[in-house]
Amino acid sequence: MNTLAMVGWLVLMLAPRGWTALGLVPRLVVPGAIALIYTALMGAHFADAGGGFGSIAEVRMLFTSDPVLVAGWGHYLAFDLLIGVLLAERLDRVGVTRLLQIPVLLATLMFGPAGWLLGLITEAAARVCTRPAAEA
Repeated sequence: MNTLAMVGWLVLMLAPRGWTALGLVPRLVVPGAIALIYTALMGAHFADAGGGFGSIAEVRMLFTSDPVLVAGWGHYLAFDLLIGVLLAERLDRVGVTRLLQIPVLLATLMFGPAGWLLGLITEAAARVCTRPAAEA
């Protein structure tokens, strides 16, 4: 799943966004493939894993199951990529260049919520900087 996710991130960061078919890789193909793996692992192993989501002790117990841990990792990979896609689309709309988007996308890849926050800050800054002087 790691390699698959990296393909999605590389396409998102480096490929032309105007290529609709290629854009499906990070938007649908990669998250969809990871979602299938996640669903199969959780369907086969969740009930037997023990633990749950009611406390940190239950979560810790849940993730002692390797298949559930791998599924959890897939959850992060898919959702971080989907957030990256949404951020890239938002940043494209306000005119943020790809060169300035890459640090935001890398932060999202590595540190999910912090990258999302950086993306929103970058978007807000771009909106302020591109607003006509009469509006400012």
